[in-house]
Parts: sequence; structure tokens; C-alpha cells
Amino acid sequence: MGDIETANYHHERSKAADPMNDYAGDPKAEHENRNVGTLERKLKSRHVQFMALSGAIGTGLFVGSGQVLSLAGPLSAFLAYLITAFNVYCVVHSLGEMATYLPLPGAVPIYAARYVDEALGFAVSWNYWWQIAIGVPIEVTVSVVIVDYWPNDIPHAALITLFLFAMVLINCLPVRIYGEAEFVFGAIKLTTIVGLILLMFIITLGGTPDGDRIGFRYWMSPGPMNEYLASGSLGRFLAFWKVFIQATFSYGGSEMVVIASGETENPRRNIPKAIRRVFWRIALFYVVAIFLVTLCVSSTDTRLLHAIQTSAPGAAASPFVIAIENGGIAVLPSIINAVILSSAWSAGNSFFYASTRVMYSAALDGKAPEFLTYEKWGVPYACVAATTVLSLLSYLNVSESGENVFFWFSNLSAVSTLIVWSAVCITYLRFYYGLRHNGIPRDSLPYRAPMQPFLAYFALCFCVIVAFFNGFDAFFPGKFSAKTFVPPYIDIPIFLALFFGYKLVKGTKTVKLGEMDLWSGKAEIDRLEGTWPERKPKNLLERIWFWIA
Repeated sequence: MGDIETANYHHERSKAADPMNDYAGDPKAEHENRNVGTLERKLKSRHVQFMALSGAIGTGLFVGSGQVLSLAGPLSAFLAYLITAFNVYCVVHSLGEMATYLPLPGAVPIYAARYVDEALGFAVSWNYWWQIAIGVPIEVTVSVVIVDYWPNDIPHAALITLFLFAMVLINCLPVRIYGEAEFVFGAIKLTTIVGLILLMFIITLGGTPDGDRIGFRYWMSPGPMNEYLASGSLGRFLAFWKVFIQATFSYGGSEMVVIASGETENPRRNIPKAIRRVFWRIALFYVVAIFLVTLCVSSTDTRLLHAIQTSAPGAAASPFVIAIENGGIAVLPSIINAVILSSAWSAGNSFFYASTRVMYSAALDGKAPEFLTYEKWGVPYACVAATTVLSLLSYLNVSESGENVFFWFSNLSAVSTLIVWSAVCITYLRFYYGLRHNGIPRDSLPYRAPMQPFLAYFALCFCVIVAFFNGFDAFFPGKFSAKTFVPPYIDIPIFLALFFGYKLVKGTKTVKLGEMDLWSGKAEIDRLEGTWPERKPKNLLERIWFWIA
């Protein structure tokens, strides 16, 4: 009997590996499953959870937090990361409800096209691909700079080639191998952050060789909130507002679990579980780690300011390493730098994977050239090639300082993140009201996000306001320049040009609630839903493992 069940399970999985074969020659069926694709559902729950950790936890936390602290002060830094974490909660849960109902490859642009407007799907497709794909040269560039923490004579071009080639190689292998690689790197990050949180707690209590008990000393002097561009309460508010874009950049990639929904086993069980766990882990690690490091390092610390002003490589600009050095703890800084290096590379690897899936979904939906749908062994190789070409931008680092390249790339990426998150919220609101209009009760959904539609409204307002005002300092006297004005705003007209250009050329209209396509591709997911065996923990160790992964 067990052999029969096993044979049936593998038969269903083999059909899922190439579902389009079942619909060849049937136009109606092909339209129904046009967004399903032929990628394989080989990612387990632990894979997608740790992929999201790898994408969201990188240099933004380990190094970028030092810039936030020095600019805004400890309280402003803590509040910026806390409020942005809530915004991420709103976005990820809104997206998760749609992805659990209809788990398709790439997900975001397809939902935008179906529930809002084909033009929005087109604009989001290319904007989202750019936002994620540009993360690859960002992290490659940062990885090269991190290596410079250790004295070496290795040419930057050689390091760029090494890091980029490794990413391309991993992403050319079957998705299961990629998932295992990200699981390992995610576990390293998880262990490191837990260790750093404990270490920062010990340092602030005086557990270092010099025995200095810090407490809230640095919150009292130089103070909880720094000033920026103006004095008094206005200056403190401007400093607080300025760091939201850096916090957004740090959290970018938190939605990685949803992008992988088209390749996840039993998505209606694993995606909601991953969303709940991943968000709380990311938010907890970021918020707690930021809070503790602001206790251990002053916003006017000479080492921190010198490292930022001189673009010191790697861990030299990390507030965590500065706290360790100030405490007189030897050896650890080099170890932390090695972890930061692995984190940067792993984040870039996650961005590489996600960008290929977004592009693949756009091609399936007709928003990108058809040749990009080419895949073999469950890998969209044409999309891998497209992201590889964009990643060659990292070679700019050979002739220009890593600081400048990182500045331009990260600002473009952060603003693009806000635009995509805004589009996700608009799409979710249309999905929410579309369900109501078509008589589909939310109680029937596999997963329902809490406090909706209020979460989506909050996130939409937050993202639009931050995106619109994030370059406010460019308009202060003596501050206007290409470097202060272009990065914060260039992506907005690009996005609008894509949206209105497609709308003008194709003559698209906003999808009416009664004409929303809420069903195409759903039958295929429904058919597979009972084919994945559900493992239950047999003992205490398995229960702990299932809780972690």
C-alpha cells in the first residue's frame, strides 16, 4: 500500500514538473495556466524562511546601522527601525495573503496586472526586477570593500569576478541546491546575530575586560536625538526623518519568501508559516540589535565617525565591531568581518535568485520578451543571463570608489523598494475589495492577514510619504547637487514613464472589480494541495527543529 501511495505522489509531482504539457493545444487551459510556468516546487519551508533572512539581513544591519546612528542619534535610529519594521509587517502580510491564495512564480507583477491594471503589472515587473537585481552589484561591491579590512594586494577586478561568478554558478544549479546554500548562510547569520545581541547586552552591563558599565550613558550624553541641517526640535526631526530611507534599504528583501512561492512545496501551508516566523525574526533581530548597539556606541564616537568619513572597509565602520573594540575584546573584529562578508555575499545571492523569478513571471505574463521564459531543470537560464549582464555594473568599482558606487546603487534601490511596496498595497486593496465584490468570503482563504485593510492603507501612506520627501535635504540652501537630488527621485519618473507609456501604447484600463481574474492558475494549485505529505514531529528535538525551520 505504501508503494502505491509513493507512486501516486511521484506521479503527481512529475505532472507538476511540466504542467503545460497537459494543456498543449487547449487555448482555454493554456490561458488558465499561463502564469504557472514550469519551475519545480523543490523548496522546503526551512529553505524559504532562511532565504528571506539571507535577503533581509546583510550590510544594512551590520554596517549601514552605523551611518544611521551617527546621523540621527540612538533614539531616532531605534524608532526609525522600529517604525519601518511595522511597515514591513503590513506589506509582507498583505502580499502573503495574495500569494497563499494564488502562489505563482514572481507573484507581485502578476497580481498587479490582474487586480489593478496591465500597465501597473508592466511597470512593477521592470521596476521590481531592477530593485532586486541592482542588489547584486551592491552586495558584490560591498563584499570587495569588506575584504579590504584585511591587508591584501588582490586586485578588485579579481575579487568582483570571484564573488559574481560564485553567484552565477549557484543560480545555474537546481533550485533545491540553491535553497540548501541559502539555508547554510542563513544559519550563520542567525547564529551571529544572536551572539552579537548577547555580546552587546554583556558589554552594556560592564562584562568587558575594562569592566566599564555603560547603561544608557550615550543616550544621556551626547543625547538621544542628533540635529541635522537645523538646530532645535526641527533639526532633530529632520535627522530622524532622514534615516528612514536607510532603514528601508536595510529591510529590503523581507518579502523574498513570497517571491519563492511558485517553487515552494505545499505553499498554502509553508508560506503563511514562513511569513509569520520570518517577519518576527527579522524585526526582532533588527530592533533589538539596533537598540543594544546604540547603548554600546556613542553617535559621536571618534572611531565610528572616522570610519564613515574615510570610508573604512568592512567591519571597521560597523558599530558592533566598534563596541567590541571599545570594550577591549581582541580577535572578534576579524571574525565579525568574515561573517559580514558571508552576509553580504549571501544577500547578493538571494537578490540574484529573486530577480530571475520576477523576470520569469513578467515573461510568462507577456510583460517581458518571450525568450526569457526559457528554462531547463527548473532554472530560468535566460533570466539568469539577464541578471548577470546587469551585475556587470559592479566592475564600476574598479575605477570609482566603492563608497560612491554604493551610494548611487543603494539610493536607487531603496526608493524603488518604496515604490514596489506601494504597488503591493494598492494591489492588495484591489484584491480585498475584489473578493468582496465577487462574493468570495475571506474566511475561505488559506491565510488571512490580520487588521486588513487598515494595514495596507497605513503602509501605502507611509511608503508614498517617505518616497516623496526622502530627498528633502537637497532643497536646503547650498545642498542642491546631482548627488543629493538625482538618487532620491530618479526612480519615480522612470516608474511613471513605464506605467503611462505602456498604458498609452496598449490602451489598457483599470480592471473592474467584477472582471478581476481571481481564478487563473488556482485549479492547478488546488490539484496539488493534497499531494505533499505533512511531516509531524515525533519527539522533543524534532519539535524544536520544526519551530526553528
